[in-house]
Amino acid sequence: MHLSIQSLRIFVTVAEAGSISAAARLLYMSQPSVSAHVRSLETSLAAHLLDRGPAGTTLTAAGLVLADHARRILGILEEVDGEVAAAQGQADRKLSVAGTSTLGSYLLPRVLSRFLAENETIRTELRVGNAEKVAEWIINREVSLAICAGQVDHEQLECTEIFDEALIVAASRAHPLAGRTLTPEDLAGQRFLLREIGSSTRLDQDQALADWGLKDSPSWTIWSAEAARESVRAGLGLALISEHVVAQDLRSGELVRLKINPAPRRRPVTLVRMADQPLTPVEQRFVELISTIKAWPLG
Repeated sequence: MHLSIQSLRIFVTVAEAGSISAAARLLYMSQPSVSAHVRSLETSLAAHLLDRGPAGTTLTAAGLVLADHARRILGILEEVDGEVAAAQGQADRKLSVAGTSTLGSYLLPRVLSRFLAENETIRTELRVGNAEKVAEWIINREVSLAICAGQVDHEQLECTEIFDEALIVAASRAHPLAGRTLTPEDLAGQRFLLREIGSSTRLDQDQALADWGLKDSPSWTIWSAEAARESVRAGLGLALISEHVVAQDLRSGELVRLKINPAPRRRPVTLVRMADQPLTPVEQRFVELISTIKAWPLG
């Protein structure tokens, strides 16, 4: 028998929310993904756990037993983590943070370096994913804090803006539009390299193209900021991309910034955490450091 801890957490949420769809909203997951975790538990236990109906789901007798034990298992695991840390003199000495792709790859490593210079004994974990995945990690208590591009709209999460950044249109240095002052009409017919659905950057890219009347432009989907940067360098298209991802390429002349009037809207960079959940002393010190950042790159 194999029972995934993540699946147990998800099952408890389904039991408490009353339906797969309600649990999916709370967990910031898709309904098929939640259903897959429930099916995995049913397969492992060879038992039917949920009865589904028009009004939602109800637990079977086996489901009631599992929900009760799952709550106790999850509680014991939290106690184990705390007591092991305390036994090593490391209680409240762990920091788990996440970032959306650009921020997690380009900003958070530098912030953590600054933080750990004054907090050398702290155990740290850094995760990087798109906005949906980062929200899921926070809600599932896998990370405590996250830095995200834009607002993360979820009732369980609290977002605080710390500064903002620009999206720019990056092109290869040999692009025929380079060096000109452009209007959106000049971009008609150009191929745009867009991030995947679920990325906060994709939402901003779609908004910019809509603002310019270019939402039906040819596009390719690129699954990381780094891949988008390299694709632009290879001449595969234009990228609406964070100014910081391509800063070095702009300085070296490998890429150019197209001057568009009007420019894309600036976007907020936010600190995301569970609402109404107290911070540990370590987390509070990290939040205080993050809150002093008024611009990126760091000074």
